[in-house]
Amino acid sequence: MIKENQRVLNMLNILTDALIVYIAVIPAYALRFKIMTGDPSHMVLSYYLTAALLLTPIFLLVYALLGLYESFRSTRFYKELEKLLAANAIVMLLYMVWLFVVKDVHISRWVLVFYYISATGLVGFKRLLLRKILRSYRSQGYNLKHVLLVGSGNAAEKYRAAVDSDSSLGFSIVGCVTDDTPPEGLKRLCGFDDLETLLDNSNFDEVIAALDASQLDKIKGIISACEKSGTKLSLIPFYFEYMPAHPYIDEVGGIQLINLRRIPLDNMANAFLKRAMDIFGSICAIILLSPVMLAAAIGVRVSSPGPVIFKQIRVGRNKKNFTMYKFRSMKVNTSENSGWTTDTDPRKTKFGSFIRKFSIDELPQFFNVLKGDMSLVGPRPELPHFVEQFKESVPLYMVKHQVRPGITGWAQVCGYRGDTSIPERIKHDIYYIENWSLLLDIKILILTVFKAFVNSEKIK
Repeated sequence: MIKENQRVLNMLNILTDALIVYIAVIPAYALRFKIMTGDPSHMVLSYYLTAALLLTPIFLLVYALLGLYESFRSTRFYKELEKLLAANAIVMLLYMVWLFVVKDVHISRWVLVFYYISATGLVGFKRLLLRKILRSYRSQGYNLKHVLLVGSGNAAEKYRAAVDSDSSLGFSIVGCVTDDTPPEGLKRLCGFDDLETLLDNSNFDEVIAALDASQLDKIKGIISACEKSGTKLSLIPFYFEYMPAHPYIDEVGGIQLINLRRIPLDNMANAFLKRAMDIFGSICAIILLSPVMLAAAIGVRVSSPGPVIFKQIRVGRNKKNFTMYKFRSMKVNTSENSGWTTDTDPRKTKFGSFIRKFSIDELPQFFNVLKGDMSLVGPRPELPHFVEQFKESVPLYMVKHQVRPGITGWAQVCGYRGDTSIPERIKHDIYYIENWSLLLDIKILILTVFKAFVNSEKIK
């Protein structure tokens, strides 16, 4: 049933996308020639509607090529939005190349810009609305994907728990195939040797093989049984806890290699875009916030003796030390490079408490970003002796040093800043590293303004 539902959903998705990208030219035309000043000359709305009609199949083709009509049940919306932005940009670029080739100078370039914005916004809104409707529908027990779990042990139990924790995903585990005790709450349907017979007599949407290391000798038979019955098979490696969200597959002499720590920022284009945003953003921030920084510098100078800028060694990208800048918020003391600050820390000055409360003490780090020691967004850097301590006690702690540390980060906007759980902070840092995108950076920067700019520290 899920396959028929998916076909209907895909067709609905395609038809609504086609309608939206066609009519999206109307607000673009209205904005250019009705709200802004300008003369459309002989290129009236009907001309642009004809052009949009011809472009609509190209939009749909590019959407399909970029995977926008594949199942998005387990895909986050911002990933879908990234593909949508790229797809619409490709279509607009192709159309502008065509206009250049045929030497058409009558089409308004502003209409094309507004068309890109309106088409992306309207299609994106429709897809977000569709997601919310489907999640609500699935949470009520409809449009379920019926899966058969093969295996038992830690991997199988983790999968069962993940499915049970979010009913809106719409996965239903029908039962379990194992020679041992099945995960809690699941019915054992048969043993490994009877899987082929079970698949021949049943209709599952997907088989999930979650084998422990001791059960790996069964994998050949499981793959064979699924291929004979034509059932889709997905594998959960027994080492799944050490795998990134998007493992990179390489090949050497026909042997597939899984690179566990290849990340999006290893891509040169991604790294260039992030660095360009860091330079542009830090320059803008320094210019716009210069009055605030000047006032903070004066406040630090008159509030207590000592330097205005507090310099501290932190561990950055590739485990290299760098000097991080902050406005001094404490009295000069001997433990300033070895201890964490607490809410009731007696070392803080009154003015220091104020600038810490509103994160003003962090503003000099924009110069760290401009230098290249830090990024606008990334894991927060730590003191060297804490790094040595946590790398032994916190799993995957050192992964955070594969990217530049940031002024703000995913962990911080999710509430993990200051004296909070280090394992949870690292969990969020690794999520950010493995799922990096410009859209995620922009989202974090926006959330920082509304959620992380003012912290929970009290003003003395």
